[in-house]
Amino acid sequence: MSSKPLKTAFLGLGVMGYPMAGHLAENGYSVCVYNRTRAKSESWLQQYSGSSAMTPADAAADADAVFACVGNDSDLEEICCGENGAFSNMKRGSIFVDHTTASANIARELAKRAFDLGIQFIDAPVSGGQAGAENGVLTIMAGGEKEIFDVVSPIMASYGRMVTLMGSVGSGQLTKMVNQISIAGLLQGLSEALNFATRVGLDEKLVLDVISKGAAQSWQMENRGVTMVSDEFEFGFAVDWMRKDLSICLDEADQVGARLPVTALVDQFYAQVQAMGGSRWDTSSLIRLLSRP
Repeated sequence: MSSKPLKTAFLGLGVMGYPMAGHLAENGYSVCVYNRTRAKSESWLQQYSGSSAMTPADAAADADAVFACVGNDSDLEEICCGENGAFSNMKRGSIFVDHTTASANIARELAKRAFDLGIQFIDAPVSGGQAGAENGVLTIMAGGEKEIFDVVSPIMASYGRMVTLMGSVGSGQLTKMVNQISIAGLLQGLSEALNFATRVGLDEKLVLDVISKGAAQSWQMENRGVTMVSDEFEFGFAVDWMRKDLSICLDEADQVGARLPVTALVDQFYAQVQAMGGSRWDTSSLIRLLSRP
């Protein structure tokens, strides 16, 4: 296989996968897309140059590199190993790159199955949300063999601002867990801080302008602070998705004996947001539990 494979497939055209596959096409790669809902593939083809397939197996046929971004462990296993799964039709020596936020266990299991079939596997979850995917500036955390990573990292650079190998297979997913644990705590802290600012009568937006230039600064503050105080949440990374991710984090923590008391508490706060009807609200909606007790 050449150092720059040109024939690719992308499985899963959700809010992340749709623009990521688009960046591949815009960067000159031959792309065959697959999505469970056919209408998404048809819409993608109206916007980008490429082809589509009816099954993951058909999309993966003859591809040098197959990329995927789906919902969870079971979705990932289905598109890889289910009926008409990609693994059944991938050629020996080709590479499967998984961008799904999933468990480290499924990454290791699929890597083993891939190896037995002569396929290479990289787990490469992303951070940056829909805006990061659309703008091609995602952070990508990868796990796998360095020589395989070196082949696909230039391709991932089509939609990634930072593409980093974190270690062996599963390391990408473990790094994404660290990311989500950090975000959960940051958002709860930011929610409490902004609610406090409101209660004591401060100008919340002026407060944000001041403290964002100091030690309290964070991506969440810069990108979500104003919308939080404006009570706007109909966008962004959904609470349902965050609870899925935090469940993965808590399960892994149980396996390795790591204590995550704040993460577990914030997860329950998100359950309360869901009960309020906020399943699809942005994760910054934690503040509503404080502003609307």
